[in-house]
Amino acid sequence: MPQTAQTLDAAAVRSWCARALDALGREREEIDAINVYPIADGDTGTNLYLTVESAARAVEALFTKDAPDAGAAIKAMAHGALIGARGNSGTILSQLLRGMASVLTDGRDGEHLARSLAAAARAAREAVAHPVEGTILSVATAAADACDSGGSLVTVARGAYEGARTALEATPGQLAVLERAGVVDAGGRGLVAVLGALVEVVSGEAQVRPTGTAHRPIAADEACGPEDGPAGPAFEVIYLLEAEDAAVERLRARLDALGDSLVVVGGDGLWNVHVHVDDAGAAVEAGVEAGRPYRIRITHFSGVTETRERMQRAVVAVVPGEGLAGLCAEAGATTVLARPGEPPAAGELLDAVRRAHAREVVLLPNDTDLRHTAGAAAEQARAEGIRVALIPTRAAVQGIAALAVHEPDRRFDEDVVAMTAAAGATRYAELAVAERQSFTSAGVCQAGDVLGLIEGDVAVIGQDLTTTARTVLDRMLSAGGELVTLIVADETPPALATALERHVRETYLAVDTATYRGGVGAPPLLIGVE
Repeated sequence: MPQTAQTLDAAAVRSWCARALDALGREREEIDAINVYPIADGDTGTNLYLTVESAARAVEALFTKDAPDAGAAIKAMAHGALIGARGNSGTILSQLLRGMASVLTDGRDGEHLARSLAAAARAAREAVAHPVEGTILSVATAAADACDSGGSLVTVARGAYEGARTALEATPGQLAVLERAGVVDAGGRGLVAVLGALVEVVSGEAQVRPTGTAHRPIAADEACGPEDGPAGPAFEVIYLLEAEDAAVERLRARLDALGDSLVVVGGDGLWNVHVHVDDAGAAVEAGVEAGRPYRIRITHFSGVTETRERMQRAVVAVVPGEGLAGLCAEAGATTVLARPGEPPAAGELLDAVRRAHAREVVLLPNDTDLRHTAGAAAEQARAEGIRVALIPTRAAVQGIAALAVHEPDRRFDEDVVAMTAAAGATRYAELAVAERQSFTSAGVCQAGDVLGLIEGDVAVIGQDLTTTARTVLDRMLSAGGELVTLIVADETPPALATALERHVRETYLAVDTATYRGGVGAPPLLIGVE
């Protein structure tokens, strides 16, 4: 007879995360194939997998240090899911786990599990701006209702699982788009897999896979109908946000007015924000006003609601600031934010290539130090059947120049050549502030000095931003140029860009100037000369 658990201890939490990850790994492609709501972009299974992967990684990190108690393991699971949540369903799942953790940290028997499932269902509904029945929310509520009478840990887990399975099969009757496509809700299907893994851990018995596996992959014309109204917003915007509760309430109202599929989860100063919008820059700016957004991911849906097939070509760009993320996203690129002192890992770049959902991808690392990291991500993507071209852009201004000449209708090789040529023809410079005394190629600098770097080397050491920037610009234009691109961080005085534009206009009559906001986290000034 399999040995059943009476309480959910740390080892059981660890096993639950591992089994849930295995289950979602097995079912990921099938869940992706039935993803029609809220956007038929075929990534719900992948997003749920990545969310649980982050939760499992956080729990494993505890066990590498010592033997954690169950409360710490449960908190780590919820926190890991929060910081790694992907997509609409992944964000809701993270809130479900957080709601469960709020109760399970006090007790881990059957009664507490039942209460935790009820708390999870309530928390998830509160996190969604406009809850819709026939989704993961309905499945979560049914799971909680099915075990509200309590019982042993195994009894409650089994009851929740069976209640979720029954609710999953009912979702097509609750949501017209599911009924028309002949599928169950993809997010709900993922939740059933997670609950099935919990039953396996506490009962020691393998669970029968949900009957939803029999549902076939769908085509776009089956997922859309005239009663669904016009196509949805163009961008998915996700970011982590450090902010106070009051600021988050204001943020919810602003984002709700900007788009749909709004989910804001978290608490205690850390939130995960997910929304679909047409103006990606405005969604990020709303986060900046509320607090400190980071790990910003902006994905252009690129007509995925019109076709289940991958788009032919996409661009993935690493950018050093939120403003540039919005700018590049509006140009059709999938972006990865390079945070100060925290460059993206190969896995993060690979995830962005996958999210681009294209047969062909042009990857712009926009940083010399990221070339090998980007190369590793490109190799892995190629192994998965995606054709990837890595253009070795060394600065964001080179990436912008490449993106400006990108033409997805052109042959892939021709497009890559044109983008590479545009990037290579763009000289770049950057202004930075020295943090300590050090020796540079331009002499000794002191802490607080303004450094003008041209092509990565310190060329000018100055005392103020404007004078140093003007000197750097003159040196670059001495070799000629037709267009100057200025990217100014939010922390940089606005007068700097105005002064440089006037200097170029008065001194170099045939040279045009384009200025963009780099946003929070960007270097004080980036300069490109083409």
